Amino acid sequence: MAEKQQTLKESIEFNGVGLHTGKPVKMVIKPAPANHWFKFKRIDLEGNPIICADVDYVYSTKRGTSLKQNGAEVHTTEHVLAALYGMSVDNALIEVDGPEIPILDGSAQLFVDAIRKAGLEEQDAVREYFELSENLKYENEEKQAEILAVPDDEYRVTVMVDYNSPLLGTQHAMMYNIREFEEQIAGCRTFVFLRELMQLVSAGLIKGGDVNNAIVMIDTDLTKEEKEKLASTFNKPVSMLKEVGIGILNNIDLRFENEPARHKLLDIIGDLALMGKHIKAHILAARPGHLSNCEFAKVLKQQVKKQRTRPPQYDLTKEPLYNINDVEDILPHRYPFLLVDKIIELQKDDYVVGMKNVTRNEEFFNGHFPGEPIMPGVMIIEAMAQTGGFLVLAHVDDPTQYATYFMKIDNVRFKHKVIPGDTILLKLELLSPIRRGLAHMKGTAYVGDKIAAEGELLAQIAKKQ
Repeated sequence: MAEKQQTLKESIEFNGVGLHTGKPVKMVIKPAPANHWFKFKRIDLEGNPIICADVDYVYSTKRGTSLKQNGAEVHTTEHVLAALYGMSVDNALIEVDGPEIPILDGSAQLFVDAIRKAGLEEQDAVREYFELSENLKYENEEKQAEILAVPDDEYRVTVMVDYNSPLLGTQHAMMYNIREFEEQIAGCRTFVFLRELMQLVSAGLIKGGDVNNAIVMIDTDLTKEEKEKLASTFNKPVSMLKEVGIGILNNIDLRFENEPARHKLLDIIGDLALMGKHIKAHILAARPGHLSNCEFAKVLKQQVKKQRTRPPQYDLTKEPLYNINDVEDILPHRYPFLLVDKIIELQKDDYVVGMKNVTRNEEFFNGHFPGEPIMPGVMIIEAMAQTGGFLVLAHVDDPTQYATYFMKIDNVRFKHKVIPGDTILLKLELLSPIRRGLAHMKGTAYVGDKIAAEGELLAQIAKKQ
């Protein structure tokens, strides 16, 4: 059974400050229509520009992931995106009245709690997963970061961090599936080493920093001057720091022994959400950061395009679901207009794959470019429609008593000619659930490793007279 897309049942609101700007910000996450994914809306700017949560719009990964589009920016997006993705939301509009997402407690927990309270609403569209078909490797030698993705039936993430620090050392974290996110990952807070913190303060950043929204790790002794500067930054009395040595600032208790590694895992989920789909793969990351995460999201997005153009892989010698005799029992068409030889695979609420052997004996070759026989594009579309008929008729008890009829075709493209001797693989995918006898499908015709044609078809099912 295909999973459906989900959005929020109602809007949720947050008020806080930006980690780096220190400015107050109000954020409202609203329900969004199917196939919308995640988008930010700067309601404080003229025209309320939209910024898509898309890795193509990442312009900075310094201490967070920042996006820029339509003349607008939004910073530190990773925690709210991780919360939405981790809670299996597909579509949301995130309105903000400033350039930065509120940092809150430095984790995704408060976002997750609000999403859980608001509840989710199923939508009339099938969730499309990116299912990895081969291993993908990424390496950034300068950052000593490595990421490997391998095929898996779940979204699984394994992280190793190593900061060469006597305090943190080497840590590992693992999420076996996305359903663990809420309990095991969402509450893990961002962390920073004191040496990095002092650099950020000097650069005029973390103006919204506070001991309550980050774990500050001290792996070197503090001088008196450093204590005073740090206390001033956090607007706390110096007495708070008088006993501080190597350890965690303000003696904050960790929520997990490996909370820093788990937060890195949280960041990966938020950053990889920018590739635009839910993922089924095992991601293994060593020393990851926002830069490597976003660069790997680009690798994944490119792989989506690559896999989309690949033909389905099937053993054509295997017994089909429907042979030519079965096809004739179900479809009303006959030679020369029966354009499906067999049905190879059928998932009732998702897709169907059929096959057509193209021979020189086809009637249309006698008049269509007879000196250089080419299958007419309209016949390829007709073959798609007949294949899609099996997907539609799978929803009735006795398909022999029903027929499907074309209502509309859209966005048709012909990319590769089909000639005698070719075998066409025809894949029809439901773009939305069948309602009132109407089926909206995406059709793709493959010849070898090339797409011959593609388009969207709308068909109606009706009982035979």
